[in-house]
Formats: sequence, C-alpha cells, structure tokens
Amino acid sequence: MKLVTTKQALVDCLGIVNKAVSSRTSIQVLSGVLVEARDDGITFSGTDMEMSITAPLNGRVESGGSLVVPARIASDIARSLPGGDVTIEQRSGETQVEIRAGESVFDLHALPAADFPQLPVLTGEAYTVGRAAFLETVDRVAPSASKDETRPVLTGVMVYLSKHSVRMVATDSYRLSVKETSVESSVSAAFEVIVPSRTLIELSRIASGVSDETIKIVPSENQMLFEVGGVSLVSRVIDGQFPNYRQLIPETFDYEVPVDREELLEAVRRISLLAQKNAPLRLHFSNNMLTVSAESQDVGKAQEALPIPYTGEELAIGFNPEFLEAGVAAVKESPVYLRFISPLRPGLIKGAGDDFLYLVMPIRLND
Repeated sequence: MKLVTTKQALVDCLGIVNKAVSSRTSIQVLSGVLVEARDDGITFSGTDMEMSITAPLNGRVESGGSLVVPARIASDIARSLPGGDVTIEQRSGETQVEIRAGESVFDLHALPAADFPQLPVLTGEAYTVGRAAFLETVDRVAPSASKDETRPVLTGVMVYLSKHSVRMVATDSYRLSVKETSVESSVSAAFEVIVPSRTLIELSRIASGVSDETIKIVPSENQMLFEVGGVSLVSRVIDGQFPNYRQLIPETFDYEVPVDREELLEAVRRISLLAQKNAPLRLHFSNNMLTVSAESQDVGKAQEALPIPYTGEELAIGFNPEFLEAGVAAVKESPVYLRFISPLRPGLIKGAGDDFLYLVMPIRLND
C-alpha cells in the first residue's frame, strides 16, 4: 500500500476518526485507525464498538491496500510533520508502515486490517434533515445528558423526528433541557429514538465544519447512521424507557422575572469563581434588584447586583453554578425569563418566544 496526502489533510482526518477510537481497551486493534486505500479513494476508520467513524482522506493512491496504525502516535506524528506532501507506505511482506514528509521518516508497527472489527453497514431507509436546525438543537440540549453510566438511558438524548420538526430532551436528573425546532426532513413517518449524547456532540463537531445543508440519517433497530460531509458516524442506540419529562415540568409558577441575558450570564460567571467546593450560587430577589452571590469558607465571598423588574416577596434560591450558567447560556434571546415556585422546587429558564426550556433543581440554602 502506498498513498500520498498532505500534512493538513492527515491531521484533520485523524482528528475526526480518533474520537471513536477506544482510549481504554485491552484489545490492541481498537486503539488503532483502519487505513484503506482503494481505487475509489482513501478512508480512515475508528471504533470503540459503540460508535464508529469513517472519514475520507484527500490524497492519491499509488498502490492499494489496508492496515491498522496506532491512533494516538499517528496523530502526534502527523501534527509534528513539516508542511507539504506526506507519503504513507507499507511495502509488500513488511509489518511496518513508513510515514515520510520532507526529511522526516517514521516507521510504525502496523496491524493487519483483518484484525479490525467489521464496521456496521446500515441499509435501511435513509432520510435527510436540515443540518443547521438539527445541530442547533443538539448543541442546546445534549450537554444536559448524564455522564453517569449507571443509568444508561440518562446518558442519551431522546430524539423525536417528524417531517417538519425535531424535538430533543436530555436530563441528568438534576437538570432537564427540552428543545423543539422547526426543520425540514424527508421523514415519512415520525420516529423516536434515544441516541447517546456523545454521538450527537461528535456529530455536531464534525458537521459544523462542512457546507452540506442536510444530514443523512439511517435508523435501524439498535443502531443509527449519520452521514455529512463525506463522514459516516454509526452509533448504537440506547434501549430503555426515557423519563416522562412532561410530568417534571410544573404547569404554573408563582414568580416570573425577566433579566437581561448578557448581564446575568456575565454576573453568574464572575461570582461563580467564589462558588468552590460545591458551594451554591445564591440568587436573591427583592425591590427591583437581583443579587447574585457566593461564599466559600476557605476562599472568600462575592456578590453582584442587577436591576430587574421585581416587586414581589423577597426570594432567595440557590443553584449549582455550572448548571445555572449552562441554562442561561443556552438561551439565545434576551431577556431570560426565570420562573420559580419556591426555594425548594425546580426553577425554569427560558427565552422569549423560544421553544427551549431548561429546568434545574435548586440547592438548599443554609440560611
């Protein structure tokens, strides 16, 4: 096998597929990238057996073949190479692959392509969905999914896709994000699926850098394929019952306060610097003023006051600083509407005229 590409193309391609390469595995081949050079082009693939990514590499095939190279060291080498053409070659009968650019030559131990897992091929009905609207929904909802693998269903995003809209829901049991977005798709019959949040975040990262206006989707019983910009991402879907999120959202609230989005976001970010070691960020509402404060016993305290239209009873409520900041940041309009029932009930964050809801659990304040 022999192929010629450029440093930048090699760095970019490895950067895409490496996100699917297993970083913690005792199976050596899963820590590698499958390189395939054929008459119709060059592809790199990585998999951790739950998510697989295949990306095209711009380059010239001088002789076909396939092999597996160690992903981490190959990426380090690619970034260190001088600019210009890069030649990747494995001579017949050899187990090593040579990576050459300018006067730099690296010989890496390669594994046979036959040892690499068979990548899934989905042949079901394919749909297209508008890229920009789909990714906007991913970016605003997926961060709320849980990182705790003990409850697998919460590590996913519930995706409901119909012909003219997509709805996504994610929760880690401390916060809940819901977003419904108008989107044009070729879906003939609406379907619902739970997709790992990691998959959707990687899809957004990949698709944000391409000019394609649509994303191709092929769902199956236990897997789902996304294709955009020539890159294919296949992921398992999560089997289980997603929580009935509608039951979690209160129908009415006793308080609703509009706050300038940028002022609130900046205040939360500044005061959060003093909310260390699980200290809550405190919001105090009284007499047309919102005071954001935090105190850490070993560090100090901080507060900042914002003028707001508020004339109700005094209200003090505490939140996880990271969760509160994420909720305010995910609202794209100003003002941000803060809705509350009591200091011990979840608070709701939303924007004006936006189909995005962010429900967050409070932290009990000592005083």
